[in-house]
Amino acid sequence: MCHVNSQFWTALNKSIETISAVASNLRWTWDQRTRALLSTLPGATAGRHPLQVIHAAPAKDMEQWAENNADELQDVAGAVLELEASAGPPEIAYFSPEFGIAAEVPQYSGGLGILAGDHLKAASDVSLPLIGIGLLYRSGFFHQEIETDGQHERYESIDPREIGAIDTGHLVTVPISGSEVVARVWKQIVGATTLILLDTDHPHNSPINRRITDRLYSGDRTHRLHQELILGVGGVRALRALDLNPRVFHLNEGHACFLLLELLAEQIESGSSLDDAIEWVRSATLFTTHTPVPAGIDTFSRQLAMPALKPWSKRIGVPVDTIMRWAEMPSPGRGRPFNTAALAFELCGRANGVSQLHASVSRELFSSIPRAAAVEGITNGVHARTWVAPEMQDLYDRCLGEAWDNGSPEAWSRASDLDADEFRSTHDVGRRRLTELVARSAGVDLDPDGCIIGFARRFATYKRATLLLRDEAGLQRAFDGGAQFVFAGKAHPADNEGKAVLAEIAKFSKSREAQGRFVFLADYDISVAGAMYGGCDVWLNNPIRPHEACGTSGEKAALNGALNCSILDGWWADWYTDGIGWAIPTSDIEDQERRDDAESISLNQLLAREVLPSFRDGDPWWVRTVAMLNHLGPLVTAGRMVNEYDERFYSPIRHR
Repeated sequence: MCHVNSQFWTALNKSIETISAVASNLRWTWDQRTRALLSTLPGATAGRHPLQVIHAAPAKDMEQWAENNADELQDVAGAVLELEASAGPPEIAYFSPEFGIAAEVPQYSGGLGILAGDHLKAASDVSLPLIGIGLLYRSGFFHQEIETDGQHERYESIDPREIGAIDTGHLVTVPISGSEVVARVWKQIVGATTLILLDTDHPHNSPINRRITDRLYSGDRTHRLHQELILGVGGVRALRALDLNPRVFHLNEGHACFLLLELLAEQIESGSSLDDAIEWVRSATLFTTHTPVPAGIDTFSRQLAMPALKPWSKRIGVPVDTIMRWAEMPSPGRGRPFNTAALAFELCGRANGVSQLHASVSRELFSSIPRAAAVEGITNGVHARTWVAPEMQDLYDRCLGEAWDNGSPEAWSRASDLDADEFRSTHDVGRRRLTELVARSAGVDLDPDGCIIGFARRFATYKRATLLLRDEAGLQRAFDGGAQFVFAGKAHPADNEGKAVLAEIAKFSKSREAQGRFVFLADYDISVAGAMYGGCDVWLNNPIRPHEACGTSGEKAALNGALNCSILDGWWADWYTDGIGWAIPTSDIEDQERRDDAESISLNQLLAREVLPSFRDGDPWWVRTVAMLNHLGPLVTAGRMVNEYDERFYSPIRHR
């Protein structure tokens, strides 16, 4: 009997070890076969990480599951192990304050993190030797609850091991406010790519320092500064602790700018002169800026920044005032604060914006910084296997060939051969998934024959979520023409103006005037986004031009067959051409209120006169859809984006 029990536990432990290895590699977040297998685990539910399910399941249930799925499990596990074994030493270190990989791994807030997650996945797909560096937030980003007065935030505690984080056993220290703050080094496996995450919730730290990495984008300016020191300085030290020496350091926004000071200090301490050290740092670094407006730049007061800079002033051998001058960008009404973007421009050898229009705007925005004159543009893309609905992926694989997901022009040229009825029936699966979500979450039954128009993004004022509502008569005409709107998104916890906009949208969605044709979905995350991209017929984006740096939500919707109706800003300004969607007319009126009124009327007229009639008459809609897929398919994927980064930046830097 004991021998039988021993055999049982040995076999079970081996099976659980295999299942856990598969679940620990976040490849399952975009590989449909692996995700389908893990969704059958005993006790699996939507939104729950497979590791949580495995750890909670009864032993006998797990044994039975492993026995029933033995062949499939071994195939998937073999593919994961082969992928991990193929990874060589990383040559590119990609620093970002957030990474959006899956709803089950809540370490992201919005577009910046989603882009970073897609960057890692695409790097894995094309075998780029890249490693991600970020922070591990013990409470992640907030869950959104909508009350009568608008958005409320709720945070949940996160066990790193339950989201697939692996303790490397390494600790690093970062000097902050006279203390040596300890950060634990975790890692997550993302296909063939590794993501390093730093966490200060360690018993060696004081209670306040343990909370440095508690939440994403919360707290005061001191808290934010300390997070960025851990990210930049701690990130470099984590690489060294792991005996990793990448040749390229890529800053995804200015939040990691302190890594530049750490690299500079390393060079000085190895015997370089200051000029040679600066030249070396510039030769190894790339800065990607994401903001087209001054308010989006991270700055810290001189009183706050100068004490924090003292350790690097001493190591580099220059006065603190010198470092402050490197990070100086005149700011009307705000003096001369420490400007993270300015420091990045000064010490990084290359810099880019995230669309061609944004690069042009950035050169003007940062015109007071001489080195910013060389800002180039690489338009963001999206990870196709993450964002395209499973049924649509199957259709593309069968009809376009599997290279469609990395933007193969040859593959997307075959979109003209897609069968219209089959495409519509495939898209209808996504529509049903979205309508079920709306019914379940908002208690509203969408019209099965109506045109579903989606709008989902961060509720910042420049994105103008309420633009539609300014023209009541025009909105009524859109309703009469069959339009139904699904909105979602979160406002930054400290953005009271954004919260007010969100509250107005949420209130209208519950009003009699909404007529059940305007819905707001609460607690926007990757899973809600996926349902919206796969189910919407039209994707709406109406920011104040040119305040949208890129905005990739419309790219995700396009890959699922939705047509974009957007202001010519960000990526849409780069790639729009007649016949693939609609460009909302913009106004030259300088007064913002009058401009909003004019553009609201233009938007509703465009919907009533062109978009909705085209939807009702299927043939013109299908012609536009094919033209859109032919044109945008090769452009909007993260595979194209990462290859462009490699060709234009990574490879030249690596081989310099």
